[in-house]
Amino acid sequence: MVQTVHSETVPAGQKRILLEKPIALHRIFLSISVLRANNEWFASKVSFDDPLFRSFFVLDGPERYFEARGRDIFQGNVWVYNVSGQDILYSMTEILH
Repeated sequence: MVQTVHSETVPAGQKRILLEKPIALHRIFLSISVLRANNEWFASKVSFDDPLFRSFFVLDGPERYFEARGRDIFQGNVWVYNVSGQDILYSMTEILH
């Protein structure tokens, strides 16, 4: 098993790959956390292998965390789109088996 922990700041209005597609192993856990003060509003979109964000999960306001676990979770690139007007620091964790 391999665990990856990574933090990255995404500037306002930008999109990036936060976790790249695993090549030799399979992802069995992933989490994305937004590191902001509790009273600060923000908006982010999380997409799974869709850089155009046609289908996405929203992290905003009180929703600061996304987690998935199990053998059948998503195996591709995990994208984030910072749609707020301020830079956001994201913390990601994945476990590969």
